[in-house]
Amino acid sequence: MMEHVKNETEKKEYEKYVKEVTPVHSLPANMAKAFLMGGLICVLGQFLLNTAMGYGLDQEKAGSWCSLILVLLSALLTGLNIYPKLAKFGGAGTLVPITGFANSIAAAAVEYQTEGEVFGKGSKIFTIAGPVILYGIFSSWVLGLIYWVGKIASWW
Repeated sequence: MMEHVKNETEKKEYEKYVKEVTPVHSLPANMAKAFLMGGLICVLGQFLLNTAMGYGLDQEKAGSWCSLILVLLSALLTGLNIYPKLAKFGGAGTLVPITGFANSIAAAAVEYQTEGEVFGKGSKIFTIAGPVILYGIFSSWVLGLIYWVGKIASWW
């Protein structure tokens, strides 16, 4: 009987401890921060796009420059340890745009740089990018093959 009381007391103390150390998150606040951060990234992208078009580039070239600059900024901010702080604040708002993909690639390179160029950066940089590139190319190939067969069969 005494052992049962002791176990119950320990269980209650443990539950109290867990409740104290578990961070409390507000879903509406997290959603607002993600919306704000994602919106700011998109506003920056639109600014870059409008600026490039203002210099005489067509929509496609301006879009390419915009993507390139956003990826460069993301990789640079990741290397300077600023992007992770933005991601901690903005959550999914920083992960969804193209900058989140660039951050995931650059973060792997930064994390494993002490392992050397080949076995560190060279092999770990594609930990996240590799599957995305592989399945992106593969699905593009499959869809291209379906389109080609459809053209031959005059489906379209």
